[in-house]
Amino acid sequence: MREYADDPPVEERLGDALRETGDTIATTESCTGGLVGSLVTDVPGASDYFDRTYVTYTYDAKLDAGVPREALDAHGAVSEPVAREMARTVRDAAGTTWGVSTTGIAGPTGGSETKPVGTVYIGVAHAGEWGDDDTYTTVERYVFDGDRAAIKERIARQALDDVLAAVEARE
Repeated sequence: MREYADDPPVEERLGDALRETGDTIATTESCTGGLVGSLVTDVPGASDYFDRTYVTYTYDAKLDAGVPREALDAHGAVSEPVAREMARTVRDAAGTTWGVSTTGIAGPTGGSETKPVGTVYIGVAHAGEWGDDDTYTTVERYVFDGDRAAIKERIARQALDDVLAAVEARE
Protein backbone atom coordinates (compact mmCIF):
# COMPACT_ATOMS: atom_id res chain seq x y z
CA MET A 1 0.00 0.00 0.00
CA ARG A 2 2.99 2.29 -0.33
CA GLU A 3 3.36 2.21 -4.10
CA TYR A 4 2.37 5.88 -4.35
CA ALA A 5 3.83 7.03 -1.03
CA ASP A 6 6.38 9.80 -0.74
CA ASP A 7 9.18 9.59 1.78
CA PRO A 8 8.13 10.42 4.40
CA PRO A 9 4.56 9.48 3.48
CA VAL A 10 1.86 12.13 3.54
CA GLU A 11 0.10 10.54 6.51
CA GLU A 12 3.20 11.17 8.66
CA ARG A 13 3.67 14.73 7.40
CA LEU A 14 -0.02 15.48 7.98
CA GLY A 15 0.16 14.02 11.48
CA ASP A 16 3.15 16.24 12.30
CA ALA A 17 1.34 19.31 10.94
CA LEU A 18 -1.86 18.57 12.88
CA ARG A 19 0.09 18.03 16.11
CA GLU A 20 1.96 21.30 15.54
CA THR A 21 -1.25 23.29 15.00
CA GLY A 22 -3.34 21.41 17.56
CA ASP A 23 -5.90 20.66 14.86
CA THR A 24 -8.06 17.54 14.56
CA ILE A 25 -9.48 15.62 11.60
CA ALA A 26 -12.32 13.27 10.66
CA THR A 27 -13.04 11.61 7.32
CA THR A 28 -16.02 10.40 5.37
CA GLU A 29 -15.27 8.09 2.49
CA SER A 30 -17.11 6.42 -0.31
CA CYS A 31 -14.85 5.05 -3.05
CA THR A 32 -11.87 4.63 -0.71
CA GLY A 33 -13.85 2.47 1.72
CA GLY A 34 -11.99 3.63 4.84
CA LEU A 35 -8.50 3.75 3.34
CA VAL A 36 -7.98 7.44 4.17
CA GLY A 37 -8.72 6.77 7.83
CA SER A 38 -6.58 3.65 7.73
CA LEU A 39 -3.58 5.58 6.40
CA VAL A 40 -4.02 8.25 9.09
CA THR A 41 -4.15 5.63 11.83
CA ASP A 42 -1.06 3.85 10.48
CA VAL A 43 0.88 6.65 12.20
CA PRO A 44 1.65 5.94 15.87
CA GLY A 45 -0.09 8.47 18.11
CA ALA A 46 -2.77 9.35 15.53
CA SER A 47 -5.30 9.47 18.37
CA ASP A 48 -3.80 12.88 19.19
CA TYR A 49 -5.58 14.35 16.15
CA PHE A 50 -7.80 11.72 14.45
CA ASP A 51 -11.42 11.41 15.57
CA ARG A 52 -13.32 9.09 13.20
CA THR A 53 -14.08 7.94 9.72
CA TYR A 54 -17.45 7.19 8.18
CA VAL A 55 -17.65 4.83 5.23
CA THR A 56 -20.66 6.04 3.26
CA TYR A 57 -20.57 3.75 0.27
CA THR A 58 -24.26 3.89 -0.67
CA TYR A 59 -26.82 6.64 -1.16
CA ASP A 60 -28.55 5.55 2.06
CA ALA A 61 -25.29 5.72 4.00
CA LYS A 62 -24.67 9.23 2.66
CA LEU A 63 -28.17 10.24 3.75
CA ASP A 64 -27.54 8.79 7.22
CA ALA A 65 -24.33 10.83 7.41
CA GLY A 66 -26.19 14.06 6.66
CA VAL A 67 -25.87 14.52 2.90
CA PRO A 68 -29.15 16.06 1.68
CA ARG A 69 -31.24 13.94 -0.66
CA GLU A 70 -31.53 16.96 -2.97
CA ALA A 71 -27.75 16.94 -3.58
CA LEU A 72 -27.79 13.24 -4.38
CA ASP A 73 -30.86 13.52 -6.63
CA ALA A 74 -29.62 16.56 -8.53
CA HIS A 75 -25.95 15.69 -8.95
CA GLY A 76 -25.38 12.01 -8.13
CA ALA A 77 -23.06 10.57 -5.51
CA VAL A 78 -19.91 11.33 -7.52
CA SER A 79 -20.16 15.11 -7.60
CA GLU A 80 -18.78 18.33 -6.18
CA PRO A 81 -21.91 19.15 -4.13
CA VAL A 82 -21.96 15.70 -2.49
CA ALA A 83 -18.23 15.81 -1.69
CA ARG A 84 -18.77 19.27 -0.17
CA GLU A 85 -21.64 18.08 2.02
CA MET A 86 -19.77 14.95 3.08
CA ALA A 87 -16.73 16.96 4.23
CA ARG A 88 -18.88 19.51 6.07
CA THR A 89 -21.07 16.99 7.81
CA VAL A 90 -18.22 14.82 9.12
CA ARG A 91 -16.35 17.91 10.34
CA ASP A 92 -19.41 19.16 12.17
CA ALA A 93 -20.57 15.77 13.50
CA ALA A 94 -17.11 15.02 14.88
CA GLY A 95 -16.47 18.56 16.07
CA THR A 96 -13.05 18.53 14.41
CA THR A 97 -11.02 21.31 12.82
CA TRP A 98 -10.88 19.46 9.48
CA GLY A 99 -13.18 17.16 7.58
CA VAL A 100 -12.16 15.37 4.40
CA SER A 101 -14.33 13.41 1.97
CA THR A 102 -13.84 11.14 -1.02
CA THR A 103 -16.52 10.19 -3.50
CA GLY A 104 -15.63 8.67 -6.83
CA ILE A 105 -15.41 5.68 -9.14
CA ALA A 106 -12.62 3.21 -8.35
CA GLY A 107 -13.58 0.80 -11.14
CA PRO A 108 -13.16 -1.32 -13.01
CA THR A 109 -16.80 -0.63 -13.91
CA GLY A 110 -19.16 2.23 -13.18
CA GLY A 111 -17.57 4.95 -15.26
CA SER A 112 -19.17 7.04 -17.99
CA GLU A 113 -18.00 9.51 -20.62
CA THR A 114 -18.39 12.44 -18.22
CA LYS A 115 -17.23 10.55 -15.13
CA PRO A 116 -14.71 7.92 -16.21
CA VAL A 117 -13.28 5.27 -13.90
CA GLY A 118 -10.76 7.01 -11.67
CA THR A 119 -12.85 10.16 -11.24
CA VAL A 120 -13.02 11.45 -7.67
CA TYR A 121 -14.14 14.54 -5.83
CA ILE A 122 -12.20 15.30 -2.66
CA GLY A 123 -13.69 17.72 -0.17
CA VAL A 124 -11.75 19.51 2.55
CA ALA A 125 -13.73 21.39 5.18
CA HIS A 126 -12.20 23.70 7.80
CA ALA A 127 -13.94 24.87 10.97
CA GLY A 128 -12.85 28.30 12.09
CA GLU A 129 -13.53 29.74 15.50
CA TRP A 130 -17.16 30.73 16.05
CA GLY A 131 -17.85 34.19 14.66
CA ASP A 132 -14.51 34.70 12.88
CA ASP A 133 -15.82 33.98 9.35
CA ASP A 134 -13.02 31.45 8.77
CA THR A 135 -15.07 28.33 8.08
CA TYR A 136 -14.90 27.04 4.52
CA THR A 137 -15.03 23.98 2.28
CA THR A 138 -13.15 23.31 -0.94
CA VAL A 139 -13.62 20.51 -3.45
CA GLU A 140 -11.22 19.32 -6.12
CA ARG A 141 -11.89 16.90 -8.98
CA TYR A 142 -9.20 14.44 -10.04
CA VAL A 143 -9.00 11.55 -12.49
CA PHE A 144 -6.52 8.75 -11.74
CA ASP A 145 -5.39 5.84 -13.89
CA GLY A 146 -4.70 2.30 -12.77
CA ASP A 147 -6.47 -0.73 -11.40
CA ARG A 148 -8.92 -0.51 -8.52
CA ALA A 149 -6.30 -0.84 -5.78
CA ALA A 150 -4.02 1.75 -7.37
CA ILE A 151 -6.87 4.22 -7.87
CA LYS A 152 -8.00 3.83 -4.25
CA GLU A 153 -4.48 4.40 -2.92
CA ARG A 154 -3.91 7.42 -5.14
CA ILE A 155 -7.24 8.93 -4.10
CA ALA A 156 -6.55 8.36 -0.40
CA ARG A 157 -3.08 9.89 -0.61
CA GLN A 158 -4.38 12.83 -2.65
CA ALA A 159 -7.04 13.47 -0.01
CA LEU A 160 -4.35 13.63 2.67
CA ASP A 161 -2.18 15.83 0.43
CA ASP A 162 -5.11 18.22 -0.02
CA VAL A 163 -5.65 18.47 3.75
CA LEU A 164 -1.92 18.91 4.37
CA ALA A 165 -1.76 21.75 1.83
CA ALA A 166 -4.71 23.45 3.54
CA VAL A 167 -3.18 23.04 7.01
CA GLU A 168 0.18 24.39 5.83
CA ALA A 169 -1.51 27.33 4.09
CA ARG A 170 -2.96 28.37 7.46
CA GLU A 171 0.37 28.32 9.31
